[in-house]
Formats: sequence, structure tokens, C-alpha cells
Amino acid sequence: MLYQMYETQRSLVEPFADFALAAAKLYSNPSSPFSQAPLSQRISAGFELFYRLGKDYEKPQFGIPSVTVGDITVNIMERVEIDKPFCELRRFKRFTDDLETLQTMAAQPAVLIVAPLSGHYATLLRDTVNSMLSDHKVYITDWKNARMVPLDQGVFHLDDYVNYVQEFIRHLQSQYGHCHVVSVCQPTVPVLAAVSLMASRGEATPQTLTMMGGPIDARRSPTAVNNLATTHSYEWFETNVIHQVPSNYPGAGRRVYPGFLQHTGFVAMNPDRHATSHFDYFKNLLKGDDASAEAHRKFYDEYNAVLDMDAAYYLETIYTVFQDYSLIKGTWDVKSVDGQPERVRPQDITTSAVLTVEGELDDISGSGQTRAAHDLCTGIAPENHKHLEVQGAGHYGIFSGRRWRETVYPQVREFILQHAVPSVTPEIVGDDDGPVLQAKTEVAVAAPAPVEEAAPAPVAAQAATPPATAKSPAKSSKSRATRGSRRT
Repeated sequence: MLYQMYETQRSLVEPFADFALAAAKLYSNPSSPFSQAPLSQRISAGFELFYRLGKDYEKPQFGIPSVTVGDITVNIMERVEIDKPFCELRRFKRFTDDLETLQTMAAQPAVLIVAPLSGHYATLLRDTVNSMLSDHKVYITDWKNARMVPLDQGVFHLDDYVNYVQEFIRHLQSQYGHCHVVSVCQPTVPVLAAVSLMASRGEATPQTLTMMGGPIDARRSPTAVNNLATTHSYEWFETNVIHQVPSNYPGAGRRVYPGFLQHTGFVAMNPDRHATSHFDYFKNLLKGDDASAEAHRKFYDEYNAVLDMDAAYYLETIYTVFQDYSLIKGTWDVKSVDGQPERVRPQDITTSAVLTVEGELDDISGSGQTRAAHDLCTGIAPENHKHLEVQGAGHYGIFSGRRWRETVYPQVREFILQHAVPSVTPEIVGDDDGPVLQAKTEVAVAAPAPVEEAAPAPVAAQAATPPATAKSPAKSSKSRATRGSRRT
């Protein structure tokens, strides 16, 4: 019922928000007679602020048209490589007609960025993706809004999340022989589980695991997020935050944790900061500070765009990660795509190097929560463990913004490069790094059209200042990921 009430309220406010936008333009356009009225600039700013507070925020675009590799600008094309019911594996494919740059890119490591499924869209990691594209082949988990997934696609569980990650890792390995994984916030737990299960089965694991600001051990330095989960029962969450998707969406009838409730929780963590930010936006409009106003718009276009999470996944995450601490206690069993329970054993990982990153001022994942991964991965040699604490950084700052670009990313890049093993040799496998590249090069010489970075082998996706994050059980295998056909 609450979801239906919210949708009704949103529908009622929407025409007023559209009117406010039109009025703001009318009073600010120099060619309009209304712009000559007294206090026109103040009136325009007021309408603009009302529009920003009342508008509906859709999923943003990554919007990365190009990046620089060396001294060359290369074009970016997004494409979906694997489309699952609840997630797309999205690749940012790079193109250039410079042969030397093409060869450089072909030799760069392949990286899977696992984005959080905790309220915001994967586009929250736009800065992360943009930085890594200069030095890596980049893939990301682009999670879908659960209200857009029809009921006949089944229920999405935490186990499905783990199985999705394994399938995506296998996909990159089938293309390049090896890969690297970067997980940000919430996915650090299911990613560590996915790689642990692969190691326990004797499968090849990623060369490196970079885990940033995640609740590996939520008992350490508990934050407001942790306290919320521990002071309320599983039944309380199921009763108070789970609602059915209304009939005007494809996922009508699905039980979800709605995005609008998550957004309310994000804002409630720092209401004064958000109020100040909006008031500063109003003042910047009055001063004509277009740069600051546009920065505000870009941030809140991202921050206010939220998605619904399937109820089963959300509740299982609350229980497994924040209440039972199953990973830390060594009692977590994950159902495979075959429906067989498998024990998560991080100590079985031996061939992956692990880097953990924490922000000194992180108020989402407290100090030591991510670093706890090193205590679990006892099978990894000491020289393959590394921890980075970023001074002065909050949760958002470790994967976006100046500290990410200047402090964190250079060390992540160096860590990956240090442990990267050449994927495959051209004489053994004809994949993206081998004869396919040579064939492309010959074509480029004959006809200098833009050339792909590498075509697929023939054989074969909180509350800082201002961001935030969010955070079992019913089972169904109907929507479970299909295990990759190729193992290495």
C-alpha cells in the first residue's frame, strides 16, 4: 500500500515540477519579458530549486565517450555482453586507428568491476570506470531495477548474486585467460564468496581481488548502517521495508525494498548536509555561478536515482552480512546453480593477490571491516596481501573524486600490474590479444578506418557529503545464473 501511495503522490507532483521548470526558464531567459520583472532572478532560482526537489530521477547514463591512452584519445562504445534477468555485464569497448595504441590496449589487463546493489545504479562508479579505462579492459555489473523485472523471471537471492559473479569471471577468463576483480562496498562479501567457491572447486581464480569499503566483518567499528541492522530483527525488516511493486511497472507484484525508502534513509543519515547543499545551490543560481550549480545537478542526478532491490536478496544480505556474520564465522553455505549447498572457505584461495582499501572517515563501512578479508584469506602468501587506508577520505571518496584519482587509483593500477600474468600467447590461443589483433592491424593499414581494441575471440555489471550506501531467507532457482561452460 505504501508503494501505491508514493506513486500517487509522485504522479500528483510531476506536473507541478514540470511547470516549475518552465517558469524557471521563463524568468531567466533574457529574451523573455518576465526576466525584466523585479526579483526575476530570485523567482527563477526558486522555481529551479522546486523542480530539482520534485522531479523524478531516472537511471543516469555512464556518458564516457572517450578516454586517453598514452597520448591518444580513443573512443568508447558500451555494449552488453551478458544479459541476465537481474543484471547486465556491460563492457566499455575502446576503438582507435592508431596501431601502436591498439597493441598497447590489447596487452592491458581485463578488469571486472562489481558495482554495489545497494540502492544506487552502477553509474555511481562512473569515475572509477573512467579512470580504469586508460589502463585496462573494463567490464562492470550493471544491476537492473527489480521493479522492471517481470515476476516470471523468478526471485533474486544472495546466492544468485554470488553465482552471477562467478559466471562473469568465467566469461572474462574464457576471453583473456585471466582477469582481475574490483569490488566496491556491498559486493566485497559476495565477491569474496564467489572466488572462494571457485578456489574450493579447483577453478582458476582472478589474479587480483581489490575490495574497497565493504562490510567483510561488520562487527568492527560499527556504523549507523550496522547499528540499524543489529537493533532490528529480520522480521522487522520484512514487515516494515518490504512492499509490492505497483501495477504500472513490468515487475508488478514483486516484493522489493523500494528505492524511495532507501533514498529517504540515505538523506536521513545527513539531513543538515543535504539541506545546506540545496540552499547553496539556490545561492549559486542567484550569483550566476553556473559551474557550481552544474556540479550540484550532476551529483544529485546520480544520488537521487535509486533502484528497487528484490526482497529476498535484501533480507538475506541483512541476515548473512549484518546479523549472523556467516562469512566471518565460516558457516555460510551458498547454493550453486544446481541447487547444491557449498561452504564458503576464503582460506582455499591461494593464487589470487588481495588489496583492501578503506577510507579514514568512512561512515558506511567502518575502519577494519574491509581489512578483515586478509584474516580470512590465510592461503595467500604474505607478499600478496596489501592494505591501503586513505587519509581524509569518506566512503564515496575511495572510489570517486580527487582522492580516488590521485591517491587510490594509482595504487590499484600498480597492484594489478604487479600481479598481472600475460593472458595467453598468440601461438596458443587466437583471442583478442593474438592473431585477431594482427588481422585487425593489417586491415587498418589497408583501409585506415577506426579499429576495435580487440574483437571477441571466435571461440567463444552511504551517505557521504553527500553519498551513501545501503546494505535471509527464501530460495528459488528459477532466476539463477547459468554456470559458464568453460572452466580454466
